[in-house]
Amino acid sequence: MDAEVIVVGGGVIGLTTAVELAERGRRVAVWTREPPGGTTSSVAGALWWPYRIEPEAKVGGWAVESLRVFEELAADPGATGVRLVPGVHAGARLSRLGRWAAEVRELRAATAAECPGGGLWARLPLVDMPVYLAWLEDRLRAAGGTVLRRTLDSLDEALAEAPTVVNCSGIGARWLVPDESVRPVRGQVVLVENPGVDTWYADADSAGAATTYFFPQPGRLLLGGTAEEDVYRPEPDERTAAEIVARCARVRPELADARILGHRVGLRPARPAVRLEREVRPDGRALVHHYGHGGAGVTVSWGCAREATRLVVEAV
Repeated sequence: MDAEVIVVGGGVIGLTTAVELAERGRRVAVWTREPPGGTTSSVAGALWWPYRIEPEAKVGGWAVESLRVFEELAADPGATGVRLVPGVHAGARLSRLGRWAAEVRELRAATAAECPGGGLWARLPLVDMPVYLAWLEDRLRAAGGTVLRRTLDSLDEALAEAPTVVNCSGIGARWLVPDESVRPVRGQVVLVENPGVDTWYADADSAGAATTYFFPQPGRLLLGGTAEEDVYRPEPDERTAAEIVARCARVRPELADARILGHRVGLRPARPAVRLEREVRPDGRALVHHYGHGGAGVTVSWGCAREATRLVVEAV
């Protein structure tokens, strides 16, 4: 296939953007160093919530647009991996959230029984990322798109083969653009057997390096986590894992003895603000930059993908 558009990056941002473009009739190829199941996206806890992402003025719209899509996908969780699950954000207050919060159905103050220290209760999309990424890839192929394993040294390599390139390279944008404002935020999680937890819990300090959350996924419970800025280490740390389990067990004591199934590490591609803009080269070829989503790539994925698609369409 001679691609009209090459999307660089096979994580959730790249695949969602490729799906939008292919379903708009574009011939699309995704170039990715790792298969989608091997990207940072596959490690994500993937609870819908605008977390560690800017600019605030745009994030709300992207997030709500994505929320509506996930609500529809939750009608078939076995295929999509998307479920609507209740839970609480400890310490959160409606008054501290953006205008997007008014668009979240059922979002309310938690009762004392639901969250003793106060917080917010909501039924939100929770995404089983390995299932979801495979579903996105299948949807892309059904629309005529392809996914190719390619490692790039420069975005010019893609521009040499297609008139339009969408740069969804995540942390790779630090070197491919290059953009030194892209920084890793290391996230480590622990997978355990679920002792019967059917609600999610999150207590995340947006400025801290340690967070506490647990998300029930099919066949496992995901415990987190960390948000270590400028740390590239991809290997799980044993001491960090023990601290994660201990923090979660302070909320649900039965988690202290849950059998560990595995450990995962991902590097969130943080940036002071998402870069979503078109660059037109002197020869008329278009490069749409679409990266820097930090810890909320899943949350804003559909809204951002649709904006990126508009930039591609307008460039033609």
